[in-house]
Amino acid sequence: MNFRHLNFSKSQFDSLPGRGISNWGKYTFYLLILPLVIISCKSGDDRADAYGNFEADSYYISAEVNGKISSFNVDEGDIIKKGSTIATIDSMQLYFQKNQLIARVEALKSKLQDVPVQLASLQEREQILLREVNRVKSLFADSAATQKQVDDLTGELKVVQKQLAATKSQLSTANRGLLSEIEPVQWQIRQIEDQLAKTTVKAPADGTILETFKEPGELAFPGQPLAKIADLSTMTLRGYVSGNQLSSLKIGQEVNVSVDSESDEMKSFKGKVSWIASEAEFTPKVIQTKEERVNMVYAVKFAVKNDGTLKIGMPGEVLF
Repeated sequence: MNFRHLNFSKSQFDSLPGRGISNWGKYTFYLLILPLVIISCKSGDDRADAYGNFEADSYYISAEVNGKISSFNVDEGDIIKKGSTIATIDSMQLYFQKNQLIARVEALKSKLQDVPVQLASLQEREQILLREVNRVKSLFADSAATQKQVDDLTGELKVVQKQLAATKSQLSTANRGLLSEIEPVQWQIRQIEDQLAKTTVKAPADGTILETFKEPGELAFPGQPLAKIADLSTMTLRGYVSGNQLSSLKIGQEVNVSVDSESDEMKSFKGKVSWIASEAEFTPKVIQTKEERVNMVYAVKFAVKNDGTLKIGMPGEVLF
């Protein structure tokens, strides 16, 4: 207790009620009022600058695919690491769909024409005719062959070349049609693979399981939460300050935060100002009296490292 305010002068003692009575009566009177004076001094010295309750940034982990939950690996209160498995969703139907699509792709590929093989005979015929035309032209130059022989072979060569071009075009067109059917099926396979990956629900960050909403065997739907998670390693004390106090605060400023403990003394933590509201609001009625609720205050968040003592909803005091 702080007794620094209990230095009375003789005149002050003499001015107190009880003057003129016996010394024993005076001592008795002083002993009666001493606790009241001490309590008054203590309440004035220990008054905090802001009050509030602790909270934590929480988020929901949701399913992204339909299916029955085959396993649920966490319970409320569990501390989890980033990437750890929260739940798995039955993926059998997705595997069936994937295998069906793969079989369809293989069936379409079997219909693709091997263009070089299909054109090999015509290309060979073309080469034979080219040699014949050149040979007959040489004979014609030596007057050993007629013009008709040259013309006949040249015409036959042109027919084979046209057949070769037409066949090549037909095969290419047929293959392009099959490939255009295969491509969207392959994209469907990739989509199924993405859904298969999402049947394993993993934690996006470190945290503590605050609440679970599903059990193994229940159905999961996209967007439906499975669990609620919060990072409790750093807690946030949301308090309120008046406009006069606002000028003494800045982002990153260190403060002292105190909470109740089993002993009579408050347990203290170091904290930092992490956020200051840009607009004033009426004092929340849950923490203030009716008379004080008409005052305009600013919300302030104080980040405090948690050693396991701090809990969501726990009241706290802040001293700047």
